[in-house]
Amino acid sequence: MHDLPKTLGELRARGYKSTSVKAEMRRNLLARLQAGEPLFPGIVGYDETVVPQIANAILSRHDMLFLGLRGQGKTRMLRMLVNFLDPVIPVIAGSEVNDDPLRPLSKFGRDQVAVLGDDCPVAWLERDRRYHEKLATPDVTIADLIGEIDLIKHAGGKSLAHEDVLHFGLIPRSHRGIFCMNELPDLSPKIQVGLFNVLEERDVQIRGFPIRLELDLAMVFSANPEDYTNRGRIVTPLKDRIGSVVATHYPLTRELGMQITAENAWTARDGGVALGEPEFMRAVIEETSRLARTSGHVNQASGVSVRMSIANYENLLSSAERRAVRLGAPHAVPRISDLGALAASSRGKLELNMTEEAGQEDKVLQRIIEEAVKNVFDLHLKPAVFRNVVDYFETGETLEVGDHLRSEDYVARLAAIRDFPKQLTSLARDLAPDLAAGPCAPDLIASLAEFVLEGLHCHNRLNKRQKSGGAAYSK
Repeated sequence: MHDLPKTLGELRARGYKSTSVKAEMRRNLLARLQAGEPLFPGIVGYDETVVPQIANAILSRHDMLFLGLRGQGKTRMLRMLVNFLDPVIPVIAGSEVNDDPLRPLSKFGRDQVAVLGDDCPVAWLERDRRYHEKLATPDVTIADLIGEIDLIKHAGGKSLAHEDVLHFGLIPRSHRGIFCMNELPDLSPKIQVGLFNVLEERDVQIRGFPIRLELDLAMVFSANPEDYTNRGRIVTPLKDRIGSVVATHYPLTRELGMQITAENAWTARDGGVALGEPEFMRAVIEETSRLARTSGHVNQASGVSVRMSIANYENLLSSAERRAVRLGAPHAVPRISDLGALAASSRGKLELNMTEEAGQEDKVLQRIIEEAVKNVFDLHLKPAVFRNVVDYFETGETLEVGDHLRSEDYVARLAAIRDFPKQLTSLARDLAPDLAAGPCAPDLIASLAEFVLEGLHCHNRLNKRQKSGGAAYSK
């Protein structure tokens, strides 16, 4: 930064030329495409669907609206658009609206250039400070977005005929940058109408003041499909002025969902307990969210956020961690009995249909979890393989599971079931080889035992009776 021009004269001597925001974004996007660099690093599952839509919109110099259900990464990608801006740009020092030294917009900027000429001081604005975001709420006003006459400045001696009496809103302060309006349909219709001219002509007028500010902006928005339909809360002429509508979606495969959860969940715990993370348990968590997105009991217009998978996985690990600390165990692997912890992290992320009774979220979730366990069980195993386990229970035996039992207790109890320990050892090598050969091996065996028992229960081979902190399986 210390080598950059400090005055307008130095800037001109370096041959600086002004560039519009959208031309700047287009140029940088083309450079990334030519270099083969990822456009949205860390965003998974959108390479063939969403990212091309965004790239086309930027190349077309369009304003964009990201249309999708909650938890589809809209806001995260909107904030990443700053990566297509230049690292720094010159502005007139002290300007509230990021005046271009070569093309000043405000009266302050014009006066600075007129009075100081080539000695006009220049500051440098980093790309992160060129993105402004506003959450649309019914109480947002035109003054918040566009501006207002500042009566305090007027009381201080400024004339109402003088431009210095103006207080600029968030949109003029985003001049030469990106302005984002989240949840656009939540704006009142009057404010939506106020955005027409900004989108169409790129200028604003404040309370009939005889000054029009020609803004250089990239405007982006987000919205939920339910609110963006003809019967939604969006003014149709405003939709017509948005260049591209980018449709987002949930992960298309279970594997992509598991990858997103693994990258975003907090798994590097600092409590002194080493946590194993078998893939079949991660698959159950993701399958729960996927089933919720197709369940007839869940309001699909609201969606089921990816944040549900992330929060559920974190709670699953926390349940295993809590059990290990309480039992004094140095290692832990999540079990089926830990899935009870998902209720707390799923409430509020599932919206039931109007036909469902209030307070039924936990019961609906429990049915969905059971179906998820069955689906993941069927991916890897067949109930007929465990006929020996069913035979054991047909003799009248029962087996308790839960967070009060050490992994070693499971190993001892399972020895009574013919060939079952050998089967579990083989499963451990197949389903979680990294854990099967390490210190978490007994914990993995306990987790697999519950997985098999629950799978047999889901296939109606075993009965299950819920108990405090666990369950009891029988025939």
